[in-house]
Amino acid sequence: MTDPSQRRIVCFGEMLLRLSPPQGELLMQGDALSVRPGGAEMNVAASLACLGAPVRVATVLPDNPLGHGARDELRRRGVEVSSVVFRPGRMGLYFMTPGAVRRPSEVLYDRADSAFARHCDTAFTWSDVLGDASWLHVSGVTPAIGPAGGRAAIQAVEAAEKAGVQVSFDGNFRSRLWNEWSGDPASTLGRMLAAASVAFADERDFALVLGQTFSGSDPHERRRSAAAAAFRAFPRLERICCTVREQDGVTAHSLSAVMLARQDEIHAPAIRMEGVVDRVGGGDAFAAGVLFGLWNSWSDVRALTFGLHAAGLKHSVHGDFNPFSAAEVEAAVAAEGFDIRR
Repeated sequence: MTDPSQRRIVCFGEMLLRLSPPQGELLMQGDALSVRPGGAEMNVAASLACLGAPVRVATVLPDNPLGHGARDELRRRGVEVSSVVFRPGRMGLYFMTPGAVRRPSEVLYDRADSAFARHCDTAFTWSDVLGDASWLHVSGVTPAIGPAGGRAAIQAVEAAEKAGVQVSFDGNFRSRLWNEWSGDPASTLGRMLAAASVAFADERDFALVLGQTFSGSDPHERRRSAAAAAFRAFPRLERICCTVREQDGVTAHSLSAVMLARQDEIHAPAIRMEGVVDRVGGGDAFAAGVLFGLWNSWSDVRALTFGLHAAGLKHSVHGDFNPFSAAEVEAAVAAEGFDIRR
């Protein structure tokens, strides 16, 4: 078997900066905003690097101090940045107002005409980017940003197919972004799914792509029906993974996970999370954890459980990036308790 350390994971997407007011304040209520790196695929890359996987990002950043500083944030976390391209344009931003009590968190995107949105379809020679890769991770955010994003996403997955690189696809449907232009999410996301070996998606994603309705009062049956339809439609697809979240309040969550394969269904029991600090990036931490397990050729049960507990740890820290190591995630899986570690 090939040494896993020689097989790189490539994450393609836009890097953003997240601006947030302090906890308990609304956007523009106070006089300060924190600035943190983010972006769905970059969150996965940063988490994978912390877990110990060799990971490269392919992204376009503005050729200015913001862009260079964003690149350095990735490099500082151990992400390989040789496929970061600098082009004219602005830095993509988003504003996140943290929720509290009965008020949910809210996201406002400000990424139109970013360097990535302008140049992502002409910036890469994909045969070079994927030359030493075994996995390519993409998400539905990239095509949602505009026509160039849609072209770039298809270019990336088609290059992966040609090179024999497995594709990891996260649905990440962003209706607000799609609604800003006349794109065709069903067609574009369907083409991306057709290339995928693993999809981080649920029945809502498959309903959109397949033009079907998965009804019924039992969410498990809806999920199974959607998965069966997806497996019929997409012969390459081997696994479908998602988390299941129940909320008693903004900071009280229960999170479980399920993986559906063509002949199997696996569940990771729920973990209870009180006092959630920041849930943004939790889904990306889950995807990174599962992908780390698949990259290591772990069993599906171990990969799913590891991904769920990686997501759980992410809820304990501010920011989009998940900074925990594989050993720390394994300690969470082992439920070693909450006493101070000395």
